Amino acid sequence: MRLLMIWLLALPAVLLAGCDKRSEPRGQEKTQANNKSQTSSEDIILESANGMSAVLSYTYQGSEAPSGTFTGADGRDVSLSDFAGRPLLVNIWATWCAPCKAEMPTIDALAEIEAGTMSVIAVSQDLQGRAPVLDFFKQSGIRNLEPYTDEDNMLLSHFGGISLPTTILYDSGGKEVWRVQGGLEWNDEEVAGLLREAG
Repeated sequence: MRLLMIWLLALPAVLLAGCDKRSEPRGQEKTQANNKSQTSSEDIILESANGMSAVLSYTYQGSEAPSGTFTGADGRDVSLSDFAGRPLLVNIWATWCAPCKAEMPTIDALAEIEAGTMSVIAVSQDLQGRAPVLDFFKQSGIRNLEPYTDEDNMLLSHFGGISLPTTILYDSGGKEVWRVQGGLEWNDEEVAGLLREAG
C-alpha cells in the first residue's frame, strides 16, 4: 500500500475525511459544536490505497501534551504524561464516527508492530463511556489497544477545533511532532516513516 502525499496550496473549509457535527449522536452536539478542521498552507494530504484520506499538519509541532486525565479500562485516571519516556501516538476517536471505526483495526495492528518502541493508544470521546467501546473492540477483534475513554471530552476541549479521528504523535519528551485529521491505514510502510520523526 502506498500513501500519496500532496502539498496543499489551500483546503476547502470542509474536512476531507472526518466526522463532523452531522454524524454525531444526540447528546454530543455541545461538545462538538466547534469541531472544524484547522489547516494551513503547509498541510499535506495523505491518501491510503483503500481510499481513506487525511490531512497531516506540523502547525502545532513542539506544543506540550495536555495535562488533563481520561479513564483507563480499570477505571483509574490516566494522563498522557504517564506514557513519557518514549514516543506516543494518540488516536482521538468515537464509536459513532465511521472513519474512526474504519481505521481502528490498522491502529490495533500498529500497536502490535510498535510494542516496546512506541506507545499507541486510542481514547474514545463517547459520552456513554466504556460500554460502546468494549462492544466495538469485541466485534472488530481489537486486541492490542486498551479501551481508554474520555467522557468529559477533555482532549477535545484542549485541542479545540479538531475533527474525528485525529491522531497526534508526541516525542519521548511529550512534545507534539505532527497531527493527522482523518482516517488512514496506520500499518502502511510509509506511515512507519512518519512515525520515525518522533526520534
